[in-house]
Amino acid sequence: MNRIDQRFATLSAAGKKAFVAYICAGDPSLEVTRDIVLALEKAGVDIIELGLPFSDPLADGIVNQMAADRALRAGTTTPKVLEMIATLRRSTQIPLVLFTYLNPVYTYGYERFHKDASAAGADGVLVLDLPPDEAVLNKELCGGVGLKHIRLVAPTTPAARVKQIAAQSEGFVYYVSRAGVTGAQTTVAGGIDGQVKLIKAATQVPVAVGFGISNPEQARSVASMADGVVVGSAIVNLIEKHGKGDRLIQELTAFVKPLVEAVKSV
Repeated sequence: MNRIDQRFATLSAAGKKAFVAYICAGDPSLEVTRDIVLALEKAGVDIIELGLPFSDPLADGIVNQMAADRALRAGTTTPKVLEMIATLRRSTQIPLVLFTYLNPVYTYGYERFHKDASAAGADGVLVLDLPPDEAVLNKELCGGVGLKHIRLVAPTTPAARVKQIAAQSEGFVYYVSRAGVTGAQTTVAGGIDGQVKLIKAATQVPVAVGFGISNPEQARSVASMADGVVVGSAIVNLIEKHGKGDRLIQELTAFVKPLVEAVKSV
């Protein structure tokens, strides 16, 4: 069984929700990224989204844009990220999702990317700017196997399209709780419960909610409505702040543990 499916099945059997953490691979370096992944797992994170750094991350806010820029300046490339994942698999079996845009995947070779990423130990891929109905119109984008294809649903997605996307989703559906780009927010977006119910009516895969969640109260609230909670920019912001010091792992652990505990308390 795919690690993503297995993790959600285990959590469901225990009556627990998933905590998903996003980080940018290579920020501040691939060596430190390995340490961050292991520390996040130790802190209780269930699934990790690894951002493939890209020079034009249109769906990301300034925090994640700057993380991608730092990673690229540090020499991070797609092949090097896959090498890092292969190294990680000697130490952990935590589910890993590659969070990316189409350009890096297409440049690498769509079918080859899926084969190599799966062989390295990745479990899923989320291509932010490749709508599923567009993918099927391009023969070269239909050959990717070996990775679960995570799909995005936004608050502005029409109900009929929500059902279409949800029906094609694998691993989990990522519900983007806010229109716009990534970034921490002071309040939880409205309408999450209704949108999650609409998605779940069209699919058997779990629904995780992200965009803007940055504290335990928000995480607990969202977990009460979904199968998982995604936190990204708030974690990436800590990496930016402490990435060059010796307190990074300590600070990340102290920040993430209360979020995980909040999600698991639901």
